[in-house]
Amino acid sequence: MYYTGIDIGSTAAKIVVLSETGEVLEEFVIPTGWSSRMAAKNIAELLSGKGIYVTDTEEHGKNSVVVSTGYGREAVDFSDKQVTEITCHAKGAQVLFQKEKAVSVIDVGGQDTKVILVENGIVSDFLMNDKCAAGTGKFIEVMANRLNVDIDDMFALAKAGEPIPISALCTVFAESEVISYIAEGRSREDIASGVIASVANKVATMCKRQKLAEKVVLTGGLSSNSYFAALLSDRLGQPVENSSEGRYAGALGAAMTAKKLGERRSRLQADS
Repeated sequence: MYYTGIDIGSTAAKIVVLSETGEVLEEFVIPTGWSSRMAAKNIAELLSGKGIYVTDTEEHGKNSVVVSTGYGREAVDFSDKQVTEITCHAKGAQVLFQKEKAVSVIDVGGQDTKVILVENGIVSDFLMNDKCAAGTGKFIEVMANRLNVDIDDMFALAKAGEPIPISALCTVFAESEVISYIAEGRSREDIASGVIASVANKVATMCKRQKLAEKVVLTGGLSSNSYFAALLSDRLGQPVENSSEGRYAGALGAAMTAKKLGERRSRLQADS
């Protein structure tokens, strides 16, 4: 039996598959595209090509317990359970960044940003910014498009520039500021640096509304970016750890939940 976690975000879908012993067998990411439901279908096809069957068909039987999470979790109609990304990111982050009594998880996603306090393995508090794109991956994406670069290039430019102020709290007004800077002939490096600094400032301000643990970790799409982690560390006055595996925290947490669900079912079957 396999245990599959599917984290469908607004921009990307992340997948982690565990073995019966809890070993990570598969992990990959695909674009969510315009439809979470279509992304779920694509994921099922990709998994079946690896011998992991998440649905019952005449040709083969289902051999994986599936838990979905994230923005598009309800679109995964073959999932055995749907769990909030807050719970899944908390579980996954504790494993990825070594289990400790208390850890603060900062998840900068495409549509929202979450700050999750995990104490003794349980979510004890969380904050979520889901009312405005400022301080999220979508904000960076919009500004990168305006500068005619991709997100990786955006960060490369930001590292080479000196930040200029992006004071607007709204993405639309902030984009107007960027357009004005472009018209003034300001360098793309300085504009990009100002945009990334603006996101870091907004995330840090959000973090300061909650008690932070001594260990603070970054998950989500920006978790592999050491430059962004360093900016947050500076704003918060304490280290923020990042990892290339951090983007899989939600999917890993979902896969761990799937494993527990599968084991519980097996025990019930054995007792009946």
